[in-house]
Amino acid sequence: MSQSSTLFIGMDVHKDTIAVAYVAQEHGAEVTYLGTIGTRQCDIDQLVRKMQSKAKHLIFVYEAGPCGYWLYRYLTKKGYDCWVVAPSLIPKKAGDRVKTDRRDAVQLARLARSGDLTVVYVPTVDDEAIRDLTRAREDALSDGKDAKFRLKAFLLRHDIRYTGRANWGPAHLRWLSEVVCPTPAQQIVFQEYVRAVTEHAERLQRLDQELQEHVRAWRLHAVVEALQALRGVQFTVAVTMVAEIGDLTRFDTPRELMKFLGLIPSEYSSGERRHQGAITKAGNTHARRALVEGAWAYRYPAKVSRHLQLRLEKQPKMIQDISWKAQVRLCKRYRHLVARGKHANIVTVAIARELAGFMWAIAKQLPVAA
Repeated sequence: MSQSSTLFIGMDVHKDTIAVAYVAQEHGAEVTYLGTIGTRQCDIDQLVRKMQSKAKHLIFVYEAGPCGYWLYRYLTKKGYDCWVVAPSLIPKKAGDRVKTDRRDAVQLARLARSGDLTVVYVPTVDDEAIRDLTRAREDALSDGKDAKFRLKAFLLRHDIRYTGRANWGPAHLRWLSEVVCPTPAQQIVFQEYVRAVTEHAERLQRLDQELQEHVRAWRLHAVVEALQALRGVQFTVAVTMVAEIGDLTRFDTPRELMKFLGLIPSEYSSGERRHQGAITKAGNTHARRALVEGAWAYRYPAKVSRHLQLRLEKQPKMIQDISWKAQVRLCKRYRHLVARGKHANIVTVAIARELAGFMWAIAKQLPVAA
């Protein structure tokens, strides 16, 4: 093999093993399966030395997955090209029902040479740290909802009913402190459920405070602040969007951002028949969920509330104009779609899609973060 050739190295990465296959760039070259190696740094270094004896230019390829980006960062730090590709966008034959580590590694090497793989965005270490904080907060919120559900289900089973209006407010919490169960064993269960709700609430509060402190020193803090000029996009929604997506301006057009979020409609068209279905739901689930949550604010008429005005005062006039333009358009569109008989959930997703475009427009007005 010529030393001037490029070598594509497909790696099927697991917790303790990596299956490796490689192929030269030259047309007609066969894919060679190298075998399985370990995941230690010395194993990676040995693989690199072996591949360097076959070609000068090495391109490593592996799928994004639960093992994270440590391999990408280790290889790029040493000066090698490394692609992390989207597993859901890897071409697959309809009749192929056999999946092994060897076949996956061979397929990655072959598709990398043909240019049929989609490379994903890899966040920096600091960006991923903020992303981990936002996801930990999301987990704490979900765990808290589950704990409340278990407590309410326990009370319902024993016909212990709260007659007040709002749950989990001060009056409801005072009522919970006075509940007496029929037996001592059930009282213990009740107190454990109450304690779980309290612990999850405290955990959520701690994570909120940590997130606020770390975002202030983040390189994308200005983008998070600017996005909060939009109605429905408060701190949690803004930081989740930026942490999950990174630099919004890395997308050339707003539609590319909408596509990344999985908010564009699916389509199945043939001949003269054109059919559009539900949204694709491709891309980042966490960012899409936060965006749809913020889009619910546009079901009310356009108005600058006191809280929104306080956020707008920190931003230049150009961003304030984009915020008002978004309100006028999206509130009007929400009413228009509802009047046509569309379900509120479908309308809100349509609003979220356009809201992503206004976020992209605001990010374009800011200087690129280093």
